[in-house]
Amino acid sequence: MNFFLVMNGKALKQMILIVVLAFITAFFLYIENRAYSPVFSTQDGPKAVYRGEKDVALTFNIGWGDEKAAPILDLLEKRGIKSATFFLSGAWAERHPDLVSKMVKSGFEIGMLGYAYVDYSELEESEIRKDISKAQVAFGKLNIKDIKLLRAPTGHFDQRTLKAAEHLGYTVVHWSVDSKDWTNPGAETIATNVKAAKKGDIILLHASDSAKQTVKALPSILNDLDNKGLKIVTVSGMIANGNARSIEIK
Repeated sequence: MNFFLVMNGKALKQMILIVVLAFITAFFLYIENRAYSPVFSTQDGPKAVYRGEKDVALTFNIGWGDEKAAPILDLLEKRGIKSATFFLSGAWAERHPDLVSKMVKSGFEIGMLGYAYVDYSELEESEIRKDISKAQVAFGKLNIKDIKLLRAPTGHFDQRTLKAAEHLGYTVVHWSVDSKDWTNPGAETIATNVKAAKKGDIILLHASDSAKQTVKALPSILNDLDNKGLKIVTVSGMIANGNARSIEIK
């Protein structure tokens, strides 16, 4: 009798585990397919946008390097794209004022990637504020004083980042489509990764020197977005009048 009780107990535990995993999977699928603009947030607190409701946002992170940003800017200009959003670290902007000026003159939107390339999820809120404030000073010296968007340098963030950003007047921006271009998997693979993009997506690309194949992948990416009839807009333009719902960051 004891033998059967043990077996039944194991079977019951396995069944409970399967049900729990199925519920979790269903929950995340539900969240990903909501028609609203999804955001990360603290409960009743500041938000971090990662999707919009219409169009697509093409975003580029730049934290370091001297070679890859200029060719990407040239390609976008040749294709008539003036609504991309560039998230720049303050340290990089200080070293490349001419490129920053070219971005602004070309009509691209500038977002902030902090100052140093540090993981905000490993910092105290006061340290995050200090890094953002240092970036503010750097961009201020370049006469760029109206930045409203912030992206966590490594993409990792929690409540501390959201609270620090809100305190300093920034909206944290994540992404919904990751090109994984920084892994240098080949231009075709990068373009394939972005093919999943649909209405409302924020696409993550890089223009740092570590992303060696992004400029080669861009023509295919732009062609695909054009074929889908997706208009490229700035992140600010995408989220400007959108309704949002949130899930809690703990």
